[in-house]
Amino acid sequence: MNTKLALSDETLLSIEKPERYIGNEVNSVTKDKSQVDIRFAFCFPDVYEIGMSHLGIQILYGMFNSYPDVWCERVYSPWMDMDKLMREKNIPLFALESQDPVKEFDFLGFTLQYEMCYTNILQVLDLSGIPFLSEERNENDPIVIGGGPCTYNAEPIAEFFDIFYVGEGETRYRELFDLYKEYRKEGYSRKEFLHRVAKIPGMYVPSLYKVEYKSDFTVDSIAPVYDDIPKRIEKELCTDLTNAFYPTKPVVPYIKCTQDRIVLEIMRGCIRGCRFCQAGQLYKPLREKDVEHLKEIAVEALNNTGYEEISLSSLSSSDYSKLPELIDFLIDRCNEKKVNISLPSLRIDAFSLDVMSKVQDVKKSSLTFAPEAGTQRMRDVINKGLTEEDILRGSHEAFLGGWNKVKLYFMLGLPTETDEDILGIGDIANKVAVEYFETVPKEKRNGRTIDIVASTSFFVPKPFTPFQWAPMNTKEEFLDKANKTRKGIMSQLNQKHIKYNWHEADASMMEGIFARGDRRLSKVILKAYEKGCIYDAWSEYFDFAKWMDTFKECDIDPFFYTTRERTEDELFPWDIIDCGVTKEFLLREWKTALSGKPSTNCRKGCLGCGAAAYGVGVCKESKSND
Repeated sequence: MNTKLALSDETLLSIEKPERYIGNEVNSVTKDKSQVDIRFAFCFPDVYEIGMSHLGIQILYGMFNSYPDVWCERVYSPWMDMDKLMREKNIPLFALESQDPVKEFDFLGFTLQYEMCYTNILQVLDLSGIPFLSEERNENDPIVIGGGPCTYNAEPIAEFFDIFYVGEGETRYRELFDLYKEYRKEGYSRKEFLHRVAKIPGMYVPSLYKVEYKSDFTVDSIAPVYDDIPKRIEKELCTDLTNAFYPTKPVVPYIKCTQDRIVLEIMRGCIRGCRFCQAGQLYKPLREKDVEHLKEIAVEALNNTGYEEISLSSLSSSDYSKLPELIDFLIDRCNEKKVNISLPSLRIDAFSLDVMSKVQDVKKSSLTFAPEAGTQRMRDVINKGLTEEDILRGSHEAFLGGWNKVKLYFMLGLPTETDEDILGIGDIANKVAVEYFETVPKEKRNGRTIDIVASTSFFVPKPFTPFQWAPMNTKEEFLDKANKTRKGIMSQLNQKHIKYNWHEADASMMEGIFARGDRRLSKVILKAYEKGCIYDAWSEYFDFAKWMDTFKECDIDPFFYTTRERTEDELFPWDIIDCGVTKEFLLREWKTALSGKPSTNCRKGCLGCGAAAYGVGVCKESKSND
């Protein structure tokens, strides 16, 4: 079927937000398909507004399209109304730029950011007419490749993918594309192509690794089926961020997206070592971009898009060593162009507050703290590196500067958590309120008062963190803890100034299953999709009962992946991957956490995590300072 003819004006007007599907946005790339060797459909398996906000796709979309022989186009999960219409009218899923069916492409690439999007991967394959299972695809089907943080344990979706690219995408795609061109020219088989791909660093071809299980369903062994491919896949790391490709002409959407602004990535990695944080381990070591280069990128991107806001992207922007210089430059440039500056991921200190007062409209902004835990004991366990004194001092400075709205983020269900830790959440929120009333005299409040929102998410242990050994709470335990938190807040003197929100326990449990899952889950995910599970990341479509029924039908215990205690010597499904941080280091940090002790950050002292082997970034800094 001709997709362009099928997508008539009448068809598009029958769905919500047709702009999601028409392409032709500012800075989108169109090429003559007869003049390229490789066509790559790049998919974010969620709705357009979410996917268009993702920096990783913008980087690789721009990089791929800078190659004369490659044309990269974008694909997003059709929203439910469009999904229904496509099935009814037999319209194949298509790429936005050309409107050509995805099945006609050489590659279908997925960015895997969130476990709850796994059924959307199957939706995309289904609507494209591509077999779900890698083993069922033939020479005419696209090569299905996945990248992003979920590839560090992609075992639950391993059967759906031909290749996983483990690590940062700037380093190995050119090599992969050249091998693909050779494969098409020489005419050898798809299986032989995948065998050769497995020899490229960072490429994990799951069909070429055999997993054996013990009688208790823990992993007994993971081994390559050929002697000439690696026993473990080492992550790819971009060692020169400054000179790596970065888009200065990002695609500008027609409709408002989640992140509707220029994103300026200032560094990758983090020095802080929070023990619950997967990204902090996966992106080690911290690497900064040159400040002069960042200034050039910012000016070019603003000129090429017309955006009215620019945001700094990193895991902890306050740790960027040239932040004052960069901020001063952006303030000068952005004031000229009447562009707003967004500064997420700042540690709340005097410098940060001074900067924020310069760049934000105080009346519209709220201040965000992430204490993560209600007591200092618990914050030491998770290595948060934040004290109550820091929070209250930051609040004091903020209230003096005119802020009166505060957001506080916490987690429930952390390892070793007690009722005292839970009730401490309400205690901190109340102390912040008291700080406001003591800092701002009544006559200076101008009719305003303090507005605090305390939010809790439920802790999900992730691979490649010190907490990968930790048992996870049950849904009932999570809800009991949320109820205790609510009661603790309601008992506070200033409770009328504190609003409490909490995350859904069902979704957290499913995330926990997939995060530490194994290959046995592929059949569960497929069967759940066939029953209608889709858009599980959206509460209005997530059907927990259907998932639990599916586990029962597949004779798989979901609690095996969540509440079970792991032994120190257990072989994990993700141990096939080398993330650059050693398992010995993570176990050492797990034991340190259980003893209630914090660890230092990477700039103050090396903890011997293993990332120094890359010889770049903060690891190199430390050595040059010794």
